[in-house]
Amino acid sequence: MTRVVLAPDSFKGTITAADAAASLAEGWSSVEPTATFVHRPMADGGEGTVAAFEAAVPGARRMPVVVDGPAGLPLETSWLLLPVSGDSPGGTAVVDLASTSGIELLDELRPWDADTTGFGQAIAAALDHGVTRLVVGIGSSASTDGGTGMLTALGARFLDAAGEPVARGARGLADIASVDLSGLRTAPRVRVLTDVTNPLVGPRGAAAVFGPQKGLVGPELAEVDAGLAGLAELLGLDSALPGTGAAGGTGGALVAWGATLAPGAAEVADLIGLADAIADADHVITGEGSYDGQSGDGKVPSFIAGLASTTGATALLAAGRITADSDTALFTASASLTEIAGSSDAALADPARWLREAGALLARSV
Repeated sequence: MTRVVLAPDSFKGTITAADAAASLAEGWSSVEPTATFVHRPMADGGEGTVAAFEAAVPGARRMPVVVDGPAGLPLETSWLLLPVSGDSPGGTAVVDLASTSGIELLDELRPWDADTTGFGQAIAAALDHGVTRLVVGIGSSASTDGGTGMLTALGARFLDAAGEPVARGARGLADIASVDLSGLRTAPRVRVLTDVTNPLVGPRGAAAVFGPQKGLVGPELAEVDAGLAGLAELLGLDSALPGTGAAGGTGGALVAWGATLAPGAAEVADLIGLADAIADADHVITGEGSYDGQSGDGKVPSFIAGLASTTGATALLAAGRITADSDTALFTASASLTEIAGSSDAALADPARWLREAGALLARSV
């Protein structure tokens, strides 16, 4: 009997990882009714990270909080409280940037004014609760503020030449003349789940690679890159450190606060027992909304393809779209919802339907 592990990431803003897995299973079953399925919805520090921990840890509790969202308006969201353990007597908080300062929370991009203040406010709420350990996911960011919003919410001050606070977001980066960390809250043990390995600045940095996704264009990219370089110097941060460019530079701000960066996909996979599930599988299906040239930088599909290669399981891919610059050689077969549906608009309108079709197509392919 065929055993299939279903381990997709969420398809940003359209369908959760758990629902994507269910649709893929339904489609595969239409071709092979006797197949058995193991559902292991994934995340890599971006959208769906809190949900992955919530599903995997008994006794986890959502803690409501109101923060300043990336649109500059109050946002009702939550962080996750994990039970007290021997190495965390105050409990562990899981906070993700996607649900506090994420790009999917915007109706329109705000490349200069979106910031990470809400993310910092949620972290502050967790610290107020008394947690002694933080796990934070920093994918799906809406801004390129270098994490200044987050640090400001935790007590830092970013000042211009006149000693006044600079504007929020990327808009204020070029004006930062000094940083006052005297009021910055002390970091507990903080582990950062990051889905990318990019440095803070340069041709692979936060602005150059991810700025266009957030609305920055042309010479604006170099302007923000220069602002991030200046910020790194003031914080005493190594801007070439892998992962510091994650979430518009928030990875770097967290390192400056004392946090440790960790591969998000690997951390979540360990939590949900993915390696053991794949060890006994014939096939593993993974996927995400857009499988592109950046998908090899620590994201869920490439991580799972590598894991499958060590066990002999066949790695299969279902993605909302698959771009020409992506590396599909990692997979025995792949399915693009955009191609199956006939257009990206059709695929986005009903992802569950087209994931069922993708599941059937992948079943037939093997």
